[in-house]
Amino acid sequence: MPRALWLLIIGMAVNVTGSSFLWPLNTIYIHDHLGKSLSVAGVVLMLNSAASVIGNLYGGSLFDKIGGYKSIILGIGITLAALIGLTFWHGWPAYIVFLTIIGFGSGVVFPAMYAMAGTVWVEGGRKAFNAIYVAQNLGVAVGAALGGIVADYSFQLIFLANTIMYIIFLLIAVFGYKGIATASAKPITSDTDGPVVKNRNNLQALLILCLGYLLCWVAYVQWSTTISSYTQEINISLSQYSLLWTINGAIIVLGQPLLNGVLKRLSSSLKLQMLIGIGIFIVSFIVAGKANAFSGLLVAMIILTIGEMFIWPAVPTVAFNLAPKGREGFYQGIVNSTATGGRMIGPLLGGIIVDIYDISALFIVLIGLFIIAIVTTLIYDRTLKTKMVSGTIRGQM
Repeated sequence: MPRALWLLIIGMAVNVTGSSFLWPLNTIYIHDHLGKSLSVAGVVLMLNSAASVIGNLYGGSLFDKIGGYKSIILGIGITLAALIGLTFWHGWPAYIVFLTIIGFGSGVVFPAMYAMAGTVWVEGGRKAFNAIYVAQNLGVAVGAALGGIVADYSFQLIFLANTIMYIIFLLIAVFGYKGIATASAKPITSDTDGPVVKNRNNLQALLILCLGYLLCWVAYVQWSTTISSYTQEINISLSQYSLLWTINGAIIVLGQPLLNGVLKRLSSSLKLQMLIGIGIFIVSFIVAGKANAFSGLLVAMIILTIGEMFIWPAVPTVAFNLAPKGREGFYQGIVNSTATGGRMIGPLLGGIIVDIYDISALFIVLIGLFIIAIVTTLIYDRTLKTKMVSGTIRGQM
C-alpha cells in the first residue's frame, strides 16, 4: 500500500478511537445520567446524525472543489471546538448543541478520507476502502474497550479522552496529509449515450443501492441505542457491553485474511458479497432477539460482525467505481450520508417502537427492513449498460 494510504489509515484509527469512547454510550448517558426517555435520546441522536448527513454531503462536494487536506482540517477544527465545549459543559441542553456540532464536523471528515483513499490507490480497488474500514474498526475496538472502563470510573473523563484523541488526529492531519495529492486518477471513459445519460444512470444505481444500505444501518445502529439500553435491563455491565464492541473490532481486524480467502473461493461479485452480508445480518438479529444474557448477545455480535465485513467496505467500492471523474468526493458523500441517515432514523424509530411495544417487536421490524434491502441490492444495477458484476470485482482481492 502507498505511504499516503498508511497515513490515512493511522488517522482514521485515531479519529474513531476517540469517537468510540462516547458513541456506544450516548443512549445510556442520556437515558440513565440525564434522566431522559429512550424516545428523547433518539431525537438527540437524530439531530447529531442529521447534522452529520449535511456534513457528509458538504464534505464530499468540498473534496471535489478544494481537495482532501483542507476539507479534513476544516472538519477536524469544527469537531474539536465542539468537543472542547462538551468537555466542560455536558449537561442538558448543552449536550444537544455540542453533539449536533460534532455530527456536522465529523461528517465533513469521513467522505474526504474515503475519497482520498480511493484516489491515492486507484489500482487497489476494494483494498483501499477495506483498509480504511479496518482502521475504523480497530478504533472501535480500542475506543470501546477503554470507554467502558473509563465510564465505570467517571463518565466526565469520557469527554476529555475524546478531545485528546481528536487533538492527536489534528496533528496527524496537519503534518501528514498536506502533501497528499487527491486529483482523480480515474480515466475519462467514452460512452455512446453521452456522459450526462451515463452519469444519471450511475447516480440512479447508487441511490437505489443506498436505499438498502440505509435500511441496514437503521437496523445496525440499534446495537448502540435501544439494544445498549436493553443490556442494562438484563444486568449486563457497561464493561461487558463495551466488550461486545471490542470483540466486533477485533474480529474485523484479525479476520481479514479469512474473509479474503472466502471471497476468492466464491469468486464473488460485490453484489453477491452484499447479499450474503445482509443474510448474515438477519441471522444475527434473530439470535439477538432471543438473547437474555451476555452469552446470547455475544454470539449475535459475532454473527453481526461477519455480516458487516461483507457489506460495509463493498458499498464505498461500488460508489467509487460508479463515480465520474472528478466526482468521487460527491459519491462518497452520498454513501456516508446514507449511513449517517440510517444512524439518524434508527435511534428514533427504535426508541418509539420499544417505548410503545417492546424489544421483540423491534426485532421483527428490523428483519423486515433487511428483506427490503435484499430487493434493492438485487435490482440497483439493472439500468446500467455494463452491470456492476465483473467491473467492481477489479482489485478487490
